[in-house]
Amino acid sequence: MAQINLDPKQVAKRWRITTATLRQWRWNGKGPEHFKIEGRTLYSLEEIEKFEEKMLRQHTTAVEK
Repeated sequence: MAQINLDPKQVAKRWRITTATLRQWRWNGKGPEHFKIEGRTLYSLEEIEKFEEKMLRQHTTAVEK
C-alpha cells in the first residue's frame, strides 16, 4: 500500500489550526514528525495519526504518553 502524505495546509485544515502554528511547532520540535522533499514539507498520515494518539487525554491534567 502506498504511503499517504499530507502537506501543511492539509494538516492545518484537519486540526483547525494555522500553517503558521505548524511551522512554529516544526521550529520548536513540538509537532509531529515531518520530512522535506525538494523544499516541500510533508507529513505522513501514519505519523499524524501517531501524534494524535499520543495527544489523547482522559482528563485535562493528564500528561503526554
